[in-house]
Parts: sequence; C-alpha cells; structure tokens
Amino acid sequence: MRRSILLAAAMASTLALAACAGGTDEPADGDASPAPAGETLTIWVDETRQAAVETAAATFEEENDVDVELVLKNFEDIRPDFLAQVPTGEGPDITVGAHDWLGELLSAGVVAPIELGDLADSFEPVSVAAFTQDGQVYGLPYAVENIALIRNTALAAEAPATWADAIAAGQAAGTKYPVLIQTGTEGDPYTFYPLQTSFGAPVFKQNADGSYTPELALGGDSGTAFATWLAEQGKAGVLSTDITYDIAVEAFKNGESPFIVGGPWMLEQFADLDLAIDPIPAAGSQPAQPFVGVQGFYVSAQSENALLANDFLVNYMATPEAQLALYEAGNRPPALIEAADTASEDPVTAGFREVGAEAVPMPSIPEMGSVWAFWGVTEANIISGAAEPAAAWEKMVSDIQGAIG
Repeated sequence: MRRSILLAAAMASTLALAACAGGTDEPADGDASPAPAGETLTIWVDETRQAAVETAAATFEEENDVDVELVLKNFEDIRPDFLAQVPTGEGPDITVGAHDWLGELLSAGVVAPIELGDLADSFEPVSVAAFTQDGQVYGLPYAVENIALIRNTALAAEAPATWADAIAAGQAAGTKYPVLIQTGTEGDPYTFYPLQTSFGAPVFKQNADGSYTPELALGGDSGTAFATWLAEQGKAGVLSTDITYDIAVEAFKNGESPFIVGGPWMLEQFADLDLAIDPIPAAGSQPAQPFVGVQGFYVSAQSENALLANDFLVNYMATPEAQLALYEAGNRPPALIEAADTASEDPVTAGFREVGAEAVPMPSIPEMGSVWAFWGVTEANIISGAAEPAAAWEKMVSDIQGAIG
C-alpha cells in the first residue's frame, strides 16, 4: 500500500504522535521477547480482534525486526484502563477503540494524531470524519456500524418509503407487531435517533465540516414535534416500553413482525430468515439519519514508538486483507473502501453499508456524555403516557443544558 510514500508522510508529521509500551495484562500470545534492536510495539486488543491483528503483527515483525506484544483485554476495560495508565507512563502504543471515545481521550491528553496521507481517500468518508477533530485524524478506522431497517422478505416484499408505509405493511402482514423497536422503561435514544432526525431535531448543531458543536439542537418546535409523535405512537400501541431488546429480537426471529430497527449484531439470531436491509423510513419530513459508529485503532500520546505505530497502522492494518479479516470476525462493513466492496458481495452487508453512507457519526465531543441520562427515560415516559410530550421534552432539554453547563 504505497508503503514508502505513507511512511515518509508519517515521518514528516509524527513528532506529535505517541503511545506507551508495556501493558499490565498478560500478553495474548503468552510470550513476547524484545526484538534485537530493543523496540517493542505493544497493542491492546480484545478477543474479537485478536486473530486479525495477530496475523498483521506477524508480518510486521518479520519485515521490520520489531517485536509486537499483543495484550488481550476485555473491550469494556480498554477505555478506562487507557485513560488511567497512559498519563502514568503505562499502557500500550496502540489500542483498539471506538470513535466516540475521542472527545474524552483528547480531553485527557492520552491520544495522538495519526498520519494517513493519501490513504485517507481510500476509506469510507464517514469513517475518517468520525475520527477527525480540528482537522486532525486520531484513529485508523477499520469498521463502520449502524442500524437500519431489517426486513423479513417473506412478510414484506418491498421496502417501505415512509413510517406510515411500514405500519401499513406490518398491518397487512397480519403479524402481532407492525414494526419492532427496542424501547424498555429506560428508552433507547440511539435506536430512535433516525426517527428524531426525520423531524429535524439532531442532538447537537454541526459545523460546515460536519464536526459537532456543544450547542444543543434537539429542542424547539422540531423537538416538540418529535415528542408529540412519540406520544401518538405510544397511544396507538405501535411503540411500547414493554418491548425490550430481547423481546424485539425474539419476536422478529419468530416471524411476529416484518420489520425490526436494529444492527448487524442481531443477524446471528435471524439466520433462518430471508432478510433485506433497507433505510429506516422517515416519520417526519426529513431523511431519517441513524448514528454511525466507527471502530478503529488509537495511538497513545505517550508512545516512544510513534513512527512504528503509525507504520503498522497505515501499512499493515489498512490493507484489504487485514480489514476483511476484521470484518469476518466482527460482521461489520469494513472502513477501507476496497475491502468494503468485497464484503458488499453479501447483500446484507451491502444494505448496512448503503444506510451507513448516509448516516451521521455519533458525536464524540465530551458534552455527549451529559445527554444520555435524560434522553432515553424522557422518550420512554412520553411513549408510555407517563409524561406530557411538549413539557417533558422541554424539561429534558433544560436538564441536559444544565448538565453540560
């Protein structure tokens, strides 16, 4: 992959790069001895990504006379451990992670930019945008994930154009549920977000380059219209807080609805169904845009091996072979376009990819952490009829603004 060009670009700008060697967990391969030159690249991985990273690391070791130490960690432990260890001189050179960690990692000063060079154009644009802040890229993307409308083609032959069309098709199918959306008593604003955006009420305002500002945008008349719609759907029995994730998945698997709003993580449960993946139909007058989450690799701000870390990422983890191996392990469309084209030979993968191309990155700004506690429960209370929609939504916006400060 134009290794000499990319490495030259990296060397021109990686004085700002960093990531610290030496994890506290046991190496994933059981034993990793230092390379003769004394250079060791330490990478934190979880079980899902381990095998794909091991394969790329073996080639990197052979071609660069560098020892790569893989440290196997539970995915849920990676972010807090990275935040805790990097400032003390511990932690890895590279870690796997999600793009929406970026705001917190930048605030803590534990992550460094990477240099993609010309390779940036080889990735799905939304995947690079998700790892970009103030014009700098802070992660090498490898997978894009988002929700879509999953359709049982035996119950609905065509994709619905609007939410009303979906309800009509569900009723015509004669199933128990016209459409399934996980809600629960705590709500699920991630899953409901595309319906919210169809009313023109995104969570934060965006700059011209697509980056998020800390200014809330989910209030006003557009937010009230969405809240009113939630109440109407709850009263009609289309939406219900009784529908948890498990109940929704089980009902769809059993043919109790032609549609479920969900992501590729559900697909294993639906192996016996003939599926199509469609855009989520808009309930309002604007397009329904789900959040897109991007998985990737970060470089630590304390790395003593910044050039090696950048070299490994752009020349060994940004290959079609590596990205397809990660796709096979995690069932998410690759971020690298060439690999995504190959993966899209599967129509289900192609469907999620097409929806993801029109999605918006999950905000990675620190202010996003203040939103969740108020957002979901407000939606649930409106759907259940426990709260008056306009007043509840207005109070939610006020509470979020207060938490942001």
